[in-house]
Amino acid sequence: MKSLVLAALLFFASIVPAAAQSYYDIDVDLPAYPDLQPVPDSPVYYAPGVDSNYFFYDGQYWDYCNDHWYTSAWYNGPWQYVDPVWVPTYVLWVPIRYYHRHPAYFRGWNAAHPPHWGEFWGADWQAHHNTIYGGHNGPMPARAPLPHYQRQYTRANYPRGAQQLALHTQHYNYQPQERVARPQNQQLPSAPAGQKPGH
Repeated sequence: MKSLVLAALLFFASIVPAAAQSYYDIDVDLPAYPDLQPVPDSPVYYAPGVDSNYFFYDGQYWDYCNDHWYTSAWYNGPWQYVDPVWVPTYVLWVPIRYYHRHPAYFRGWNAAHPPHWGEFWGADWQAHHNTIYGGHNGPMPARAPLPHYQRQYTRANYPRGAQQLALHTQHYNYQPQERVARPQNQQLPSAPAGQKPGH
C-alpha cells in the first residue's frame, strides 16, 4: 500500500510541483461526472454536454477558461493554472468546433482546425513549446482510459484534498504516456489577474 501511495505522489508531483499547488475556481461546477466522447483522430476526449472548453487527455482534465489553461485529475477540480507553454500538444490540436465557449479571437478561424495558438501567443511561445515537446512525428498515442470510478461522486458527495488522492491511487492505475513536461523544481506561475484561487 505504501508503494501505491508513493507512486501516486510521484505521479502528481510530475503534473504539479509541490511548491506550486494553488488552485483556482473556474466556470466548471458539474452536478455529476460528464459524458466524455473522443475527438476524432485524436487521443483527446471532449464533453458534448458541458458548457465549457473541457477536455480529457492522458489521465488529466483540461479546461480553457478566460484565455487560460487549467488542469485537474478530477472532473470538477480543484483546478490548477498551467502556463500555455506546458500545455500538451495534442490538447492544443483539438479543433475549434469542440470548444463550447469561443473567445472572440477565434472568429474567422476554420472550426475544423485547431486555434492559431502560435498567432495568439507569439513566435517565442511557439519556439519554447516546440523545444519542450519536440513535435509529434510518431504514431498517435492511444487514448487514456477514462476514470469511470469518479461517476459515483456527484456534487453532493464530491471528495476533496487527500481523499481525492487516495481514491485516485486506489482506482486509477493508468500511467501517463506524456506527462506535462516541466522541470520538477519549476514553480508554475500564478494565474493572471482576474482568476481567484479557490478550494
